[in-house]
Amino acid sequence: MNENTIHSQYNKLAKNYDKRWQNYHHNSLSFLKNWVNISSTSTILDVACGTGIFAEMLLQDNPHLEIIGVDISSEMLTIAKQKCQGYDQVKFYQSSVTALPFESHKFDYVICANAFHYFDNPIIALMEMKRLVKPNGQIIILDWCRDYLTMKICDLILKLFDPSHKNCYSQAELSQFLASTELTIIDNTKFSFSWVWGLMVFTVTPKFS
Repeated sequence: MNENTIHSQYNKLAKNYDKRWQNYHHNSLSFLKNWVNISSTSTILDVACGTGIFAEMLLQDNPHLEIIGVDISSEMLTIAKQKCQGYDQVKFYQSSVTALPFESHKFDYVICANAFHYFDNPIIALMEMKRLVKPNGQIIILDWCRDYLTMKICDLILKLFDPSHKNCYSQAELSQFLASTELTIIDNTKFSFSWVWGLMVFTVTPKFS
């Protein structure tokens, strides 16, 4: 199962993760922070939160935000908890994205950054995110975009050499996933930085019958 592989791999990478990916996260998550219009009273679920980098960025501007982060790696979460230990309203839990341990319609925002390409079953992951967001809330997905040639190459290489990597999707493919789970696209775009990284971001809202 891919989650077991991810857990083992990222437990080993946790200590050096922030330093290794510092430039990438500064660029991708700064874009995401500007993309999302989060008020100081919002409740946020950070899916696949890693070492809590995005939570830490959000708290710099809104120190009273209620944030819950979940990740499959216990060692990544240990670092996240250390970073945010001064914020009583910020909590972190180890969990699979396919069975998140929270009541339905709890969060104003469900955010998943730089992790969608790891998921064994993206449809199940999206259905869980949809379950947890409030009817008038938003789900934001930021991930690598296979529309860029460099990302197509990365996707092929990682499938050969990285057992944690599942699949890098195009903007059209992610749109299809969202439509199949009855999530309405509010806005989306693609962007790139440096010479290699090409990403996409979607803001969606749930359809409830």
